[in-house]
Parts: sequence; C-alpha cells; structure tokens
Amino acid sequence: MSEALLGDGSSKPPPPSHSVPCLAWSPSPLKDPSSMESAAKDIAQLGLRAVLIKGGHLSGEATDLLYADGLFHWFSAPRIETTHTHGTGCTYSAAITAELAKGIGLVAAIETAKRYITRAIETNPGLGRGVGPVNHNVQV
Repeated sequence: MSEALLGDGSSKPPPPSHSVPCLAWSPSPLKDPSSMESAAKDIAQLGLRAVLIKGGHLSGEATDLLYADGLFHWFSAPRIETTHTHGTGCTYSAAITAELAKGIGLVAAIETAKRYITRAIETNPGLGRGVGPVNHNVQV
C-alpha cells in the first residue's frame, strides 16, 4: 500500500486524499512540535527523501515542518483568524511544486510557498458564508 501512496519517494506531492492515510499511520497524534518531528521521521522511514507536515492545526503560529536528509527545517508564519482557508493544502503544494519546477531548492521553495499561502489566506476575497477560498492571485 505504501508504494501505491508514495511512489518512488520523489518530491511529487500526493493529493490530500492520499496524504491522510500516511499521517494516520503515525503512531502518535500531531499535537506539538515534538510529535510532528516523530511523525516526520516515521513517515520518512517508508522510503521518502523528504516529509513536509503542515502545522496549521496546532495552536499558536502556523508552523510547518520539513524533514529532509536527516535535518528538520521549520517554517512559521502568524496565524490568521479566518474561515476562508478552503484549498490551503492544495495551494501550498502547488506553490512548492511551481518553485521546484523553476529549479529552486526544496527549502527555498517551501519558504516562498509559505509566504505565498500566508498572503493568500491574509488577503482572501471573503467569498461565501462558510469556509471560503484563499486569494490565488496574491503576489509575493
């Protein structure tokens, strides 16, 4: 099953529906930075060269964790109180992929994508009454 979900372990982000089983496999819930580190190591043992765990679900700043080449890299941004966060994971993933396609290194790609998604949330168009979309036209 892990090969079907993870492929060859390259930096192709799986669709969100494929990410959930991988995270659900982690033996501990993601509740703080330490549990994020443990989960990243666990997931990397499945053969991935890099694991990115979003921390938007934790309290405090929106802090994400990249585990690559045995090192942890943290990416933080202020939490923006809004219900307009629909599509953040897909948008973040697409922004990382776009940066990688430009030949940018993984850490720098995530740094740029983190700034992008933060601004996209911050400048959301406020559409709808529930969970609305982010602003995909934002510039960073």
